[in-house]
Amino acid sequence: MAGMNEDYLNAIANHGGSIVNYIGLVDDQGNEIDDEYYSRQSVNWTDPVEGLIRPIENLAFNISGGGIIVQGWRGYADETGGIEYGGKDLDPETFTNSGQYILIADDTGISHEAAE
Repeated sequence: MAGMNEDYLNAIANHGGSIVNYIGLVDDQGNEIDDEYYSRQSVNWTDPVEGLIRPIENLAFNISGGGIIVQGWRGYADETGGIEYGGKDLDPETFTNSGQYILIADDTGISHEAAE
C-alpha cells in the first residue's frame, strides 16, 4: 500500500497552518516563558512543500533577562491561553540580561507525514 501523496500532505499542512496562529517560547521545564516583556508572536506560514510549512519570516521575542532559559517553541491558536499544539525543543539559551530571542524561519517548521 502506498503512502499519502503530496497533494494530501500539503492540504493537511495548510489546515495545520490555519489553526497555529501564534508561536511561543518555552523554558527548560517545558513551560511557556513568563516574563513581562515576552509575548507570543503571530505567524504566517509558507505554502507547503511535501507537507512542510515554515514561518514566512523570523520571529523576534523580547526577553527581560534575570536568568530566563529559552529551550523550545510551541504553536498555539490564540495570543494567550488556549491549546498548545506542540513544537520543538531547542538548544538552551540563557538570558541574564534583557534581549531578543530570534526564531529563525528557515530552521523552524511543522512537518506533516503519512505513516504506512
